[in-house]
Amino acid sequence: MEPDSLPTEVIVTHPRKSLGNVSFDWMPQPGHYLDLKGQTYTVLERRHRYHLKSGRYRLSKISLYVKSAERPDEKSLVNGHWVIGDASCRFNARSELVRCAVNPAGPCENCRFYESE
Repeated sequence: MEPDSLPTEVIVTHPRKSLGNVSFDWMPQPGHYLDLKGQTYTVLERRHRYHLKSGRYRLSKISLYVKSAERPDEKSLVNGHWVIGDASCRFNARSELVRCAVNPAGPCENCRFYESE
C-alpha cells in the first residue's frame, strides 16, 4: 500500500472530535488549509503511525490535527513558503499559522504597529 493511498484520520483539536477517515490526493502539511464537509481547517500537526511487520516498519496510519479557520486574505511569499500577512513588517512571524505578535488577528493593512524592516 502506498503512503498517499492510506486513509488519513482528520481530528479537530478543540473540542477534540474525529471528522473521520479521508483519502487525499495530496499530502497536507502543517500550515496548509483544507476544506472538508463545507468547513475550512488549518492543519496544525501531522502524525504517522508505524507497525513492525516482517522485520520492517511500515506506515499504517496518518492523523491530521486541525482547527477551524478562515483562509487569510493577506499572504506573502518568503523563501518559497507562503506566510500570513505582510512579510515586510518587522513584527511579522513569517509563519503559515501565526500572523504577528502585536496584531495576530490582522489585518496588516493600515495596522498602527507596522514597521518596515
